[in-house]
Amino acid sequence: MRRMLERERERVGGLERFAIDEALREFRSRYGDVKLSPVVALICAYEEADNIGAVLKAVPPEACGLPVTPLVVVDGGEDDTAAVALQLGAMTCVFPTNLGHGVALQVGYRLCIDGGARYVVTLDADGQNDPAELPDLLAPVVDGSADFVVASRRLGVDETSDQVRRSGVVVFAWLMNRLCGSRLTDTSNGYRALRVELLADVVDRLRQRQYQTAELLITALARGWRVAERPTVWRPRASGTSKKGSNLLFGLRYGWVVLSTWRREWPGRAQRPAASS
Repeated sequence: MRRMLERERERVGGLERFAIDEALREFRSRYGDVKLSPVVALICAYEEADNIGAVLKAVPPEACGLPVTPLVVVDGGEDDTAAVALQLGAMTCVFPTNLGHGVALQVGYRLCIDGGARYVVTLDADGQNDPAELPDLLAPVVDGSADFVVASRRLGVDETSDQVRRSGVVVFAWLMNRLCGSRLTDTSNGYRALRVELLADVVDRLRQRQYQTAELLITALARGWRVAERPTVWRPRASGTSKKGSNLLFGLRYGWVVLSTWRREWPGRAQRPAASS
């Protein structure tokens, strides 16, 4: 049985690597040797054709005095997400099949690292994040006071009405703070700004195919990177439905990611190498 499971994992892993290689081959055939601007607005999208256009149009061309490049990783799907992103001039990497939000982010991180970006801001394709807040989120990373800045809907304004999700934000922040000794208010927010040296340090340690927000944050904290928060406006989805599943399923899976990542990273944590200025 164990051998069968190992073979199945190898088969799935091989298919995933093939899909990623195909996406990167197409990306490089379109853009050649990519040289990214200092700031990249990284958006991973799965069937968000109705929403991503407005998000891309709102991404500022400059933040903290630095040019911004939108980079979209399309995680498969059957709608026109990729066509919309390409039409609006965003650099676009398209997976031939759905691999999961965490996998799309990992590929996006590596493109940013290899492309010479200095800072990366991740935001959602569904309209819940306000791209106009990007400079404020980025500022502590650029001025050197933080390596990782998380947007906090609890410090800002939460315009959504799902009380269960709101309660979950509080519970997971409490749990992560207890485990990691941090003092964060919103640990499940995917709107964040990061120093590229941090991504280079942690990207090979990331395992989650879907719920990667907690994994990235816990890994960064375990390795000694400085994490700060900035208030945000958290909007309802512009249209469509969440891809995260029911509240119960999302909560169980997210909790498992928090605990499993902490068990993997925290007991044997190592301090990061000195960050570049």
